[in-house]
Amino acid sequence: MAYGYFDDEAAEYVITDPETPRPWINYIGREDYVGMVSNTGGGYSFYQDPRHRRLLRYRYNNAPRNVGGRGLYLRDAESGEYWSPTWQPSRTDLDDYECRHGTGYTTISARQDDVESSVTYFVPPGEDLEAWRVTVSNDGDEARSLQLFSLAEFCLWDAVDDVSNYQRNYNTGEIEVEDGTIYHKTEYRERRNHFAYFACSADVAGFDTQREAFLGSYSGFDEPEVVQTGESQDSIAHGWSPIGSHQVELDLEPGESEEVIFLLGYAENPEDEKFEAPGVLNKERVTDTIETYLDSDALDEAFSEIQGYWDEKLSKFQVETPDDELDRMVNVWNQYQNTVTMNLARSASLYETGLTRGIGFRDSNQDQLAVMHAFPDRARKRLLNLAAIQHEDGGAYHQYTPLTGEGNDEIGGGFNDDPLWLIMSVAEYVKETGDASILEEEVVYENEPGTEEPLADHLQRALNYTLERLGPHDLPLIGHADWNDCLNLNCFSDDPDESFQTAEHDVEEERAESVFIAGQFVYAARELAGLAENSDAVPDEPGEYRRLADEMAERVEDAGWDGEWFRRAYDHFSDPVGSSENDEGQIFVEPQGMCTMAGVGFESGKAQRALDSVRERLATEHGVVLHQPAFTEYDERLGEITSYPPGYKENGSVFCHTNPWIMIGEAMLGNGERAYDYYKRICPAAREEISETHTCEPYVYAQTIAGPDAPTTGEAKNSWLTGTAAWNFVAVTQYILGVRPSHDGLVVDPSIPADWDGFEVTREFRGATYDITVENPDGVESGVADVTVDGEAVSGTVLPEFDDGETHEVRVVMG
Repeated sequence: MAYGYFDDEAAEYVITDPETPRPWINYIGREDYVGMVSNTGGGYSFYQDPRHRRLLRYRYNNAPRNVGGRGLYLRDAESGEYWSPTWQPSRTDLDDYECRHGTGYTTISARQDDVESSVTYFVPPGEDLEAWRVTVSNDGDEARSLQLFSLAEFCLWDAVDDVSNYQRNYNTGEIEVEDGTIYHKTEYRERRNHFAYFACSADVAGFDTQREAFLGSYSGFDEPEVVQTGESQDSIAHGWSPIGSHQVELDLEPGESEEVIFLLGYAENPEDEKFEAPGVLNKERVTDTIETYLDSDALDEAFSEIQGYWDEKLSKFQVETPDDELDRMVNVWNQYQNTVTMNLARSASLYETGLTRGIGFRDSNQDQLAVMHAFPDRARKRLLNLAAIQHEDGGAYHQYTPLTGEGNDEIGGGFNDDPLWLIMSVAEYVKETGDASILEEEVVYENEPGTEEPLADHLQRALNYTLERLGPHDLPLIGHADWNDCLNLNCFSDDPDESFQTAEHDVEEERAESVFIAGQFVYAARELAGLAENSDAVPDEPGEYRRLADEMAERVEDAGWDGEWFRRAYDHFSDPVGSSENDEGQIFVEPQGMCTMAGVGFESGKAQRALDSVRERLATEHGVVLHQPAFTEYDERLGEITSYPPGYKENGSVFCHTNPWIMIGEAMLGNGERAYDYYKRICPAAREEISETHTCEPYVYAQTIAGPDAPTTGEAKNSWLTGTAAWNFVAVTQYILGVRPSHDGLVVDPSIPADWDGFEVTREFRGATYDITVENPDGVESGVADVTVDGEAVSGTVLPEFDDGETHEVRVVMG
């Protein structure tokens, strides 16, 4: 069943039942201030860093889910009945409910006993605050006396300390209230110079800043004592659990409406300007901002700017195909999800707590692949930031901290695939923008001044990092792990209290090899050859990189080939992993995808045989699983991958991130039907009608879907922040639709279902707009017979670069 529907004209997903299988969220804010808003108004917000600058508290293991943090309550002053206009926290049955998740905003509307309400959450562009814009209307025939109560449950900044250090936290909470604005200044007196505020546009009849005063000692968020009695306590928090709550009286005649604006914001003061009087917070820097955005006209302008911003960004790539589900994903939701992953990598969602993970090196490099057409400047900056956390030996920190930009090893290091992703993402940036000058940018190593080298040298060191770490079969050593963090071939952990990700092992004794990294090396070396052809900054000649790629490809086809598919790895004892010789885990998807994308085995036919094996052994109705058969027992030689029950996460689930690699491989081989078929199996919009099984949002990709070995086959987990988003956008736009950047210009080379008679694409590329019409008169899956640009014939499939700010008409005939 579906819990809502797509409103394609408004670019919104409309949820009509508040009791979705899981909280279905949206993100607000696109710069420093970020919030998550669920379909019932829950979620949390932070400034830059979801751990160290958390504004709102969130309980990941809460029951019921997704309460606390944010809240709104409406109360009839005469009858005493109350409800939440967002359904939660009160969970009162509403006469009507609707949530509209849009690009950068969420609007939740409700109707109860002839009272209409609507609240829109968004972050004004460039501001470090979120607005809750509430409208309450009396649709009845009699005057109504209503009360509106707000709730912001403050996190005490460090989200780890907030849930662990109660002996301190219960004594540190501090609040000021001035002119109806609540200022959260816990720990401000000491080493912090930042604070939060919660403001209200209406005259405030009362307030509360102590959670116990608001809820009562034994009441929950669904029945706060203040809301039940209709009278705030004007409490001031001294320790315990600081909150912000306003009481607003609304006397509405029939047909009358009133708007109330709440602002939740973050601010900082210079160290020498923290106080306006002893112990009194200096509010000078926020008073104008508060006054500005408590005004409806200013919010109208800010909201209009958000809509214009997204209209402009999304317009850079638009499609019209025979498939409405594909169109809505490509035109809006996939691109929108890509911007969130660009901003946050895997750091903060309702699954990623933001407590331990920062911005991942591997993750963020892949995320950039899908945003460069719309955000080239931001992609450029992120790539240079990533290069700055490389080690001098060419390796890299596995992640960096958003607040400082410095690398850290909190979730381990030595993942030997990491360095090669930088080559792949930088190459894509240069192909998209034509800006090879990025290769000449001086970048430090490990954020250490004085270690600067051109980015091209960083890429050279990344390649050498792999070449200097080869195993018994002359294949790359896997290190702690490769893309699959849970394939720990050097870990040998028998301690249940030890983290697989940080478990120590003897680096000098490493022998385990990765066929996946070997395929990735081929891909990266060939990309580096392309960069060398376009920039003198790259140290070696293109031919040298191609030689290295060809040599590694030969090793993959030799030691990495199992007979019908590419092996996954060799373990510490040089026994094959992902082989017909194994009882379990005989075939893995990752090397089949990466090796094929790298062009390994095209001439020998091994690439197609490998993909045929994927279809026979790994393809399910819910997508392609990671491996088969799933592991049924823990094996310390393989590590964490065998610690999961069969069918879940890395042990035989549909790990959606890898599915696009198979789509791309099939498309490269001209198999449009297969590529499209795989796309549809995991496409969120195509899974909307099975939402009770899928459980996650039908408008964004999830990381995993339970595989056939799992009792909950088809159930998704870990939505929003996943490399699935970027790779699916690459697969469908660049390889199925076939419109992709190259060093020489824009390529149009589709690989589509034979029953498609054509499609249209509008694509901005290097300062020009291409209106592309593809025709398929003969019903083929691939191949281009004729190309014209502005009526002039073009040889081949590469469109010329114009950089003239104009729109150019392109006609492509397949055949």
